[in-house]
Amino acid sequence: MGTEPIRDLLRRTTIATMPELKEALGTGVDMTVFRKLREIGYRTSYSDRGKYYTLGDTPDFDEHGLWSHEGVHFSRHGTLLKSCEALIGESRAGYSASELESVLHVGVKDPLRKLVSEGRIVRQEIEGEVLYLSAEARARRRQLAVRAGGRDAAPAAPPSDEVKAAIVLFFALLDEKQRRLYAGLESLKLGHGSDQRIAGLLEVDPATVRRGRQELLAGEIEPDRVRRPGGGRKPLEKKRRR
Repeated sequence: MGTEPIRDLLRRTTIATMPELKEALGTGVDMTVFRKLREIGYRTSYSDRGKYYTLGDTPDFDEHGLWSHEGVHFSRHGTLLKSCEALIGESRAGYSASELESVLHVGVKDPLRKLVSEGRIVRQEIEGEVLYLSAEARARRRQLAVRAGGRDAAPAAPPSDEVKAAIVLFFALLDEKQRRLYAGLESLKLGHGSDQRIAGLLEVDPATVRRGRQELLAGEIEPDRVRRPGGGRKPLEKKRRR
């Protein structure tokens, strides 16, 4: 028995249930269907209790790794549990349960509870809002910083000419490390895509702004050090008399 019957069915209908696949193969055994599916490559829906199947190369996944057909939802990550974990871990600002449900289009209460209990994500309440964040400490700090900065909200209005002049004046009084961190802070305040704007205002390299922003988000700040170890001019070696 070949795989053509179920391949033809899935090409024709896009998705199908186990009874439909068994009927196409002329078998009453689930394992026979799974064996044929493995041969051709397949995906299982994370919605509808995983009862729908599609060919592995059919989904055109979006930026979240999700794809839907006729109200049935599939994920590049596989199950609903794994999809919740991946989306939270990869997110810029974590998710509340309602935000995650709006992305996945299914209830997420049970998988979130399981992921928290297994330590695969972190549940944290901030100003009355319950957020689900990465289990990795550094990624979680970045998510909290983004959430606190409101970077998912509308971009802040550009500063006035007077404010720009004050920023430039204050910037001139700082040392190298303070300038880098201050530039990164102003970029965070203005939101996504502002590295170039701050670099132009302060007449610095955009890479400097980006580095300062990344150091702030990661918490990689050494109070008594201006440059990272190894930075700056190399010491000159004294020449010996021959």
